[in-house]
Amino acid sequence: MREHQETATATALAAGTYSGYSLHAHRPDQGINLILSQPGISSSRVTRLSPTAVWALAEPGTELPPRERPLQVLLDDNGRTIGPLRGEIFWSDPRHQNAPFGIQFVDVTLEQGRQILSALDVASREGRALPAVSPRPIEEALVDPERIRSILKAVCVMKHQGLLRQLGRTMRVSLEYFDVEGSQLHWRLEEPGAQWGPAPHDIEVVGYNSAYRLRVPARAVRGERLVTPIPRQLWRVRHRSQRRVPAPPGLQAHFHHPLWRELGARACDVLDVSFTGLSLSGAPDELVFPGLILRPMEVRDARGESLWLRGEVRYVGETNADGRRMLGVQVTPLSAEDETRWVRLVSHCLCPNTRGGEAWLEPLWELLADSGYFQLTGLPAERVEAERALFLDTSRRAAQAPQLFCQTVWPSERGVEGTLSSVRAYRHGWLIHQLARRPGKPPGHVPSGQILRDLHVRTLEHAQSDADFRWLMAYAGEHHPLFERLHLTFARAHEASGDAAVMPVRMATLRSDTPSDVDAPGIECGPADAEERVDVALELARIRPAAYVDALDLTPERLELRGTAEAWRAAGLERERQVLVARHEGQVVAAALVELAQEGATLSGLLDTVRLFPLAPGGEDTFPTLLDEARAWYAARERATFTLVVEREEDEVLLEADSPRQCLWLLSARLLPEFLEYVSEATVGRLPPTPPDA
Repeated sequence: MREHQETATATALAAGTYSGYSLHAHRPDQGINLILSQPGISSSRVTRLSPTAVWALAEPGTELPPRERPLQVLLDDNGRTIGPLRGEIFWSDPRHQNAPFGIQFVDVTLEQGRQILSALDVASREGRALPAVSPRPIEEALVDPERIRSILKAVCVMKHQGLLRQLGRTMRVSLEYFDVEGSQLHWRLEEPGAQWGPAPHDIEVVGYNSAYRLRVPARAVRGERLVTPIPRQLWRVRHRSQRRVPAPPGLQAHFHHPLWRELGARACDVLDVSFTGLSLSGAPDELVFPGLILRPMEVRDARGESLWLRGEVRYVGETNADGRRMLGVQVTPLSAEDETRWVRLVSHCLCPNTRGGEAWLEPLWELLADSGYFQLTGLPAERVEAERALFLDTSRRAAQAPQLFCQTVWPSERGVEGTLSSVRAYRHGWLIHQLARRPGKPPGHVPSGQILRDLHVRTLEHAQSDADFRWLMAYAGEHHPLFERLHLTFARAHEASGDAAVMPVRMATLRSDTPSDVDAPGIECGPADAEERVDVALELARIRPAAYVDALDLTPERLELRGTAEAWRAAGLERERQVLVARHEGQVVAAALVELAQEGATLSGLLDTVRLFPLAPGGEDTFPTLLDEARAWYAARERATFTLVVEREEDEVLLEADSPRQCLWLLSARLLPEFLEYVSEATVGRLPPTPPDA
């Protein structure tokens, strides 16, 4: 019995929670039935099936055996019998008649597995079977004329691929010219000798991570060019939130089948990759199915270097004309070292013009100096050289912790042309910062906007690879043209939904060794106790937007950044936050959130911050005293300065008159795919010139 249980456990580990295919028979004679021979013969309709388990709906009067009793079953596929199969019931609900029940198969033979998967292949081709987890594509109708023009301009400038679909044929097309004044699109047919055929035409073009479908009437045909009006509507379709791109040549995945080791070592070419998945070119006899766990799976490049992943098959395509079939696999690195290698590999595939900053630190520092970044951040000249050593040391360590940091550079013959960084500052929030661009034109022909676009795409897609990612955040000057055009315009359009927020703030650098010397009789300041921390968090949830509270870890269980601080410490880096409170006659009247990060993690002190909150009438009167308590907190940690973040106009008396006005920008991870589409459109250069024959 123990051996039987161990075998059942091993079988269960070979498949995910939602394994196999859901079955949807249109007629009774099209379904697959489960025949139980114990304690009496009965038949039940199968609702989900894989070589590891079966789910079925019990017929009226069916008596199921106890869960601990092994049993034998048959599968009846319209008169074709598979089995007998051994298994045990792992789920049933005796409280409800005709409730579904599940049976875990044990010791399914290779031939039985072939038979089950063959039956499922037929059912899938006939539309009677779907993967048990089959995410629906996101579809959206776009009708705003300006948005439609923006998308089509990006398609034209960036020369994205297009397809013309007509009954019985598909042809490649390109949007060669966008006539803005005439509101016309000039499409070129890329198939030699092909004809446009009768109108209307259904055309599909590819954007950053979406496909756009449009139906257009033909206005004129000029040789290989079709002239159409700008459509009034576009349909956007996105099948996944993360972009996939072709894999580098020679990349292969190697694994052993977890159910049938006699199949031997398997090797599949990797077709494309994303941070969370890849597609394989598999032989028809791979005998894989949705939910199958491939652990370990070795991914090996053309040089023989490898890394190890846990893979879960999510999609199995039909056999192609070349006898291969595409396999979609969701992947997770097996170790921190594997994660570092996987992130580097995928990042380079997604944005081949960019690199991780760790190999370019000296040129990167020169870029920050040449671009005027230090002047923008207000970093005193006498501190710049001291910060250099901290920056280089922290950057080298951060490069080994891709789960916490991303430092992107765009290199050229001149050194580094541009940079953008991000850091997982909070449990669910990534802070983007340190955007800089070298003055002048880079060598060679670099399309306008490409550097800015590539920096954003690589840095933001890196944050998107974090399973805990929920918020993107940034600080920037309130009237900075680039920030206004890219970030603020998009966020303000989505503020009403709660998926974005824009908060005006002012920031100032204060010294730890210059107390205010304000006398506050009757005020006691110090760390908050557990009950006071809960009260502070509840009040913050009342007075601040939900996006702000969640993104900055201001909930009771995350208020002191314990989980985030542990992740930083595991990488050998500092991260800390404490709640300080001011009490009057034992009642908390104000709070200060003080936090710090490893020196050099950000050059402008964006994570060495103090935020002040009044919690009772007159609480703001205690702010100078709370700031003195914060100064002592930073001094005890040998920090000479910290950043005061002021979020209310009435508290600006704490600042110097020339403290710059900025914005805290927050964006939900749900909007990131759309934001990256927007960045792609907003950073394209000029439209191509008018063709001579247009």
